[in-house]
Amino acid sequence: MATTFSVVESVTEVPAPAWDALVDENDPFLEHAFLAALERSKSVGRRTGWQPRFVLCHEGSALVGAVPLYLKDNSYGEFIFDWAWANGAHRAGLRYYPKLVAAVPFTPVTGSRLLVHREAAREAVVGTLVEGMRAVADNESASSIHVLFCSEAESAALGAAGYKPRLTMQFHWQNRTPPYRDFDDFLGAFRSRNRKQVRKERQVAAGHGLRLCTLEGPALGPREWQALERLYEDNVAKHGSPAYLTPQFFAILQKELAHRVVATFAYRDEVPVAGTLNFERGQHLYGRYWGCLEEHEMLHFELCYYRLIERAVERGHRRFEAGAQGEHKLKRGLEPAFTHSAHWIRDAEFATAVHRFVDHESRMMREEVEQYRALSPYRRAGEAEP
Repeated sequence: MATTFSVVESVTEVPAPAWDALVDENDPFLEHAFLAALERSKSVGRRTGWQPRFVLCHEGSALVGAVPLYLKDNSYGEFIFDWAWANGAHRAGLRYYPKLVAAVPFTPVTGSRLLVHREAAREAVVGTLVEGMRAVADNESASSIHVLFCSEAESAALGAAGYKPRLTMQFHWQNRTPPYRDFDDFLGAFRSRNRKQVRKERQVAAGHGLRLCTLEGPALGPREWQALERLYEDNVAKHGSPAYLTPQFFAILQKELAHRVVATFAYRDEVPVAGTLNFERGQHLYGRYWGCLEEHEMLHFELCYYRLIERAVERGHRRFEAGAQGEHKLKRGLEPAFTHSAHWIRDAEFATAVHRFVDHESRMMREEVEQYRALSPYRRAGEAEP
């Protein structure tokens, strides 16, 4: 049966079961409830410059594919940066905005962006979704389409459709085969000096007179939910970043998405003074937001990395992603991992310049990843314990 596309301006126009049937079992961010929470709370929309233009693919009446596509009039909250491209277009007398971005807003985590039902003919559905994205670009007079934090396979498929694949990098924790038994087993894979450093950092973090704990969303009380919102607002203010997530988002999170939340806290008496908001689904754990009202040595590493790696090990997770940037993650057991995107530029001459830049950037990125891998705290195969 032939596939057709349509475009909707809210995920709430799609029945939740039909949408969720397209989403990977390890992805909490593309679930209907999460995307709807962003919309209902006004965390996305005109205020933040993320306006939904979701492309849907149907086979008859059945939803068999979708793209979480957004119309953008800025480049904030994307984490695969194109500010230099926008500036170059401006200098060349070209209009760069609006553009289209296929991504989860302000969420730099890898996942599928061309959502295809597992029983559908993938090639046909992907072709229809690519056609739909281009139709939206033409209708909105968008300069470009950017598919961010997609899978490597999706990047390759888009490359065959005229997009330019791009390589960037993050630091991810990967479980081994067979999985680590516990945190000490995980540290046992480190070189001795790196293992000692982690243990010393955990001792320092535990020595500040604070009570440290890891809690699942349903176990959080009003004090903890209020703390997560306050810590988020405090941290974005410290960094001069936009506060995308509204108070309404945290209210919806508590009511409807608590089962996806994992939080780490440091308490002074009974008051949370530092903490993280994280999301978990299937065999993946994602670190998202950190904040603190008191500064303490090594507390960031303990709450953002060690306690979450500990949880990932205990639950047999395959992956823990701790967000964008941060080479300091390397010594804590998170290794360099390529992240992928694919980009279509309308203006042919400008596209040629962007492609040259991406080719050079990719060569540099591969060299950088090799350098980081050489500094890994893990013992190499056959390397004796000192």
